[in-house]
Amino acid sequence: MPRLQKFLAEAGVASRRKCEEYIRAGRVRVNGQVVDRLGVTVDPHRDRVEVDGREVRPEPKAYLMLYKPRGYVTTAHDPQGRPKVTDLVAGLPQRVFPVGRLDVDSEGLLLLTNDGELAYRLTHPRFKVPKTYAVVLDRTPDPEALQRIASGIELEDGPTAPCVVRLLRGDRRHALVEMTIHEGRNRQVRRMWAALGYEVKRLKRTSVANLKLMALRPGQYRRLRTDELRRLRELLGLSK
Repeated sequence: MPRLQKFLAEAGVASRRKCEEYIRAGRVRVNGQVVDRLGVTVDPHRDRVEVDGREVRPEPKAYLMLYKPRGYVTTAHDPQGRPKVTDLVAGLPQRVFPVGRLDVDSEGLLLLTNDGELAYRLTHPRFKVPKTYAVVLDRTPDPEALQRIASGIELEDGPTAPCVVRLLRGDRRHALVEMTIHEGRNRQVRRMWAALGYEVKRLKRTSVANLKLMALRPGQYRRLRTDELRRLRELLGLSK
């Protein structure tokens, strides 16, 4: 029998780590009893599982690629009432949740799914999933700055891992840089450049793993093609 957090993730409630938070917060009941510790197993065919009073049942899997516009928060719930990325896919028959994050001022490729295991592997640092960004800076970085970014920057939450960075074009007023990182810390790219005295004027994620944004416009989404999903699962060790 699956552990409770795995059952919740596979049923499309949220990522596995987020489901663990729900359990610890006392938001989950099994057969009417609050379960607030990890390690409990459930029988999907016999046990009634609820989150915030709503019964949880497994749903068909959904995998979406969304062009997140600026001004939207990457969350399914926002106490401030700001526009949410889930608002853009409100017509779907399944509940989906965003995988990872893009801050409210950033845009670009965002995956949404109800596959908790795939979401877990996409976001956990040990799987080192590459994410590529187009970064507009307030001025052209010098070679030393590019080298320091590539080697890793010391931030308040620790040093960043080495990454790939290249200058595409630039002048005294702005520059376009491409970066590929394997981490997903909060506002990481912006903080890396700010540590060297640069301001990120625009940030757009263009790819995650084998998936590329391509022709989508802000606010548009599409389901992953069969070949895209198959390759993604292979890269994450989920091909079997």
